[in-house]
Amino acid sequence: MKSALFALMLSLPLPAMAQTLSQEIASTGIGPTADRLAALPAPTDADRFATGGLRFLQAVEGALQLRWQVGLTKQMEVLPFLQLPIPENPAPAPFEPAMIRTLFTNVATGMDTARTALAPIGDGSDLAVEIALSDLWFDVNANSTRDAGEDAGAIIGPILLGWQWESRDPAQPLPVIRFDAADAAWLSAYTHVLSGLSNSILAYDPTAAISESLSTRAALQALSATTAAEGDFNAMIGDALDVVQVINRMLDQTPDAPKLLAARDHFLSAIADNRIFWARVAQETDNDREWLPNDGQQSALGLTLPPGTGATWLNVLADGEALLKGERLVPYWRVSGSAGVNIGRMFTEPRPINLIAWIQGAGALPYLERGTVVSSTNWRMFEALVAGDAGLMAVFLN
Repeated sequence: MKSALFALMLSLPLPAMAQTLSQEIASTGIGPTADRLAALPAPTDADRFATGGLRFLQAVEGALQLRWQVGLTKQMEVLPFLQLPIPENPAPAPFEPAMIRTLFTNVATGMDTARTALAPIGDGSDLAVEIALSDLWFDVNANSTRDAGEDAGAIIGPILLGWQWESRDPAQPLPVIRFDAADAAWLSAYTHVLSGLSNSILAYDPTAAISESLSTRAALQALSATTAAEGDFNAMIGDALDVVQVINRMLDQTPDAPKLLAARDHFLSAIADNRIFWARVAQETDNDREWLPNDGQQSALGLTLPPGTGATWLNVLADGEALLKGERLVPYWRVSGSAGVNIGRMFTEPRPINLIAWIQGAGALPYLERGTVVSSTNWRMFEALVAGDAGLMAVFLN
């Protein structure tokens, strides 16, 4: 009897070895892992952070998938998500001008979902979520398989780490990060930044401008005796002018005022979350695979943050907050002294933006006023502190 029972036990399938969260992402992907976590009946703070982080990444993944579907694989520095490198689609669907609006609508919705998951995480949370960056990947071609060119490091590494990504040793494995409660505030701030950018773009819906540019391009090509070769100088100039024209036509229309107001509020909320992050991280006494460190910690990414980075960056953000609230003015080249542009009113009292009129002054005049012009001191101190990496650090610190 015992031997028969033993034989029966051996014939049963063994339970799968328990996976870590990081391994689950590597094997099943961002979306399925996020869905499992979101369905938990009693999530812990670690579950909430992981859900928020994965919903954030899922929004990025959705933007990349939309680009891949229509063959929009060239990197464009003008708009967020369009500058990320993705593999070529050998058989793309036709591009539709409304796709850009759809992309940023989906991003804004995804950021809201991520932020909802993060909201309950408080200052006293002891959450710890360990993620090996090598386990992260974006299902760019939406085939549920990890293919070449889909590693998250290769796609977002250059944006987060700049030249340091290119100069790293490719044989060195990507680090494991131990995220904590401070990082929840950092991530929430980033969701607000991307929501603010998305709402700003949606307020000046680019669909009509893109349609006009494409139809003009097609008409010009129809009149040409030959088709310009890839990399041809005239074609490259034409491409650049097409982008400039799209931006000009996009901005020179009556904007969606509620979306611009929402954008401003998101930017202000990002600053508020940044303050929470730096307050939380200042209380940390450990030094365990940090994402963004305090003065007594080191970043697992290999980034060097000089002592005082947090305080200096918060001063920069305070200037940004004053500009968004209209308490400080931006200098304008045709006026001097205590007068400048009220950026805050551009969000609360929006108008069409004609780039030529703005350069000349007629477009800027409704927003020009006397007041306190913002000083460049805090930004210069930040630039000096990070020794030439100000742009990279601004993106990373948000």
